[in-house]
Amino acid sequence: MTRRDKARRIQAELDALFPEPAVPLGHVDPFTLLCAVMLSAQTTDLRVNQVTPALFARASTPAALAALPEREILACIRTCGLAPTKARNLRRMAELLVERHGGVVPRALEALEALPGVGHKTASVVVSQAFGEPAFPVDTHIHRLAARWGLSSGRNVVATERDLKKLFAPESWGKLHLQLIWFGRRYCPARGHDAAACPICSWAAPRRRRARAAGGRSG
Repeated sequence: MTRRDKARRIQAELDALFPEPAVPLGHVDPFTLLCAVMLSAQTTDLRVNQVTPALFARASTPAALAALPEREILACIRTCGLAPTKARNLRRMAELLVERHGGVVPRALEALEALPGVGHKTASVVVSQAFGEPAFPVDTHIHRLAARWGLSSGRNVVATERDLKKLFAPESWGKLHLQLIWFGRRYCPARGHDAAACPICSWAAPRRRRARAAGGRSG
């Protein structure tokens, strides 16, 4: 089976399992999605969804967040990892949205990546999920799945993103990003994974990887 044939079958499996995948981070517009994704670094989506209601109740627009003292932002997000840095970045990001973009989240990756605390993955999530632009956000978990399935030989997320974009049509990137997130959580965890029982690893993982997994279980 070629890599492209494998990609088509994987996409069909994901479409069957997750026909309408939801964005896992609670939000109501591009700005609240941007804030939530920024908060999600080194933190679970569950934790982010626990802290954002209080934050958005205080400040749900760039102007309101820019006017909120950093200590109050920190009080809302304190249980998130790297909270002090995130509080500082959130406030400065909101200030720059007001100063540079009239309080509107830009649709361009380059403009988003110029904001504090907004890397390529975060910007890709926002343009894809908020604006429907073709982008394929690849985090460490999607990178892991692509390697398990032999879809990418890349040693980093940049190479994996490049390889996945070659295998799948641009109009499917946003949906696939979400499907891969949900699949990883429900069927394909990083640890304690049973490749033989996995709906995709059981046939897509290279044989040597499946053999190592089976050996680990028997030992």
